[in-house]
Amino acid sequence: MPHMPDFEAWAIFAKVAELGSFSHAAEELGLASTTVSKAITRIEQRMQTTLLHRTTRKLSLTETGRLCVERAARMLADGRAIEADVVEEAAVPRGRVRMACGTAFGLATVVPIMPTFMKRYADIELDLCLTEDEVDLIGSGFDVCIRLGPPPDSTLRTVRLISFARPLVGSPALVEEHGAPSDPADLARFPAIIPTNVPWGNDWEFERPGETQVVRMTGRYHINHATAVLPAVAQGLGVALLPDFFVHDELKSGRLLHLLPDWAAAPKSAYMVTPPGVARPARVRVLIDFLREHYGRQAWAQPPTEPAS
Repeated sequence: MPHMPDFEAWAIFAKVAELGSFSHAAEELGLASTTVSKAITRIEQRMQTTLLHRTTRKLSLTETGRLCVERAARMLADGRAIEADVVEEAAVPRGRVRMACGTAFGLATVVPIMPTFMKRYADIELDLCLTEDEVDLIGSGFDVCIRLGPPPDSTLRTVRLISFARPLVGSPALVEEHGAPSDPADLARFPAIIPTNVPWGNDWEFERPGETQVVRMTGRYHINHATAVLPAVAQGLGVALLPDFFVHDELKSGRLLHLLPDWAAAPKSAYMVTPPGVARPARVRVLIDFLREHYGRQAWAQPPTEPAS
């Protein structure tokens, strides 16, 4: 029946053969001399042969030992090379990163800055997947995922990148036609752009200190993607709750108006999610740091307050 080779014992054998001494091999490998001796005995018993002639004065290879020593030395060298490569990979930002991100958030905030990241880290290859599907981080082989809201799987590691407000916005023409609302109840006279890809649908919740109101909105235009909402609002088809990263420039320029500024919809947060594990490789760490640095400079972004996990 096939069995697992005793790689550790073969590596020890290679070092003993190289140095010609159990004690010198033990010292270089950081092992007890008894551990080294037992490892050699273990593989000799397993192979039912003798690899080393032992006398009180010296060690020498048997014919079988000479046949085995080169390949055993290669095992030791390969093992060390593997460990060195892994350590270097963890420390040096290079290699491939597979990242998934929601389409709307990705197009608005990630895609425009990725060329800067790629130029800064010339040894990193980025595979960016924009999707509205729920991503199975482990099963799909992604290194990292940006999602809005914390992941339901608590075993995943998360870093909150930013929070952002969701102002109620409308076009100047729409406000001129219907008047400016002063209370959420006034929205009953406004048409709305109804999102169909979110849990709240046409039940919009607004808050201010000590008070919450939920308004049932109506409208003729229903859209399943946030990116498509902005043009409809800008052309006066209705009001909408939109993330600040979509409308910050529009509000600043006056092309859109912030309605009910004393009321607010609950803010949302974007999280960077990575698989479970003690350490993230350098290529993932620098991507997280790059995004946090970028978002920290945005006027619309509220800084994260939660520690990374």
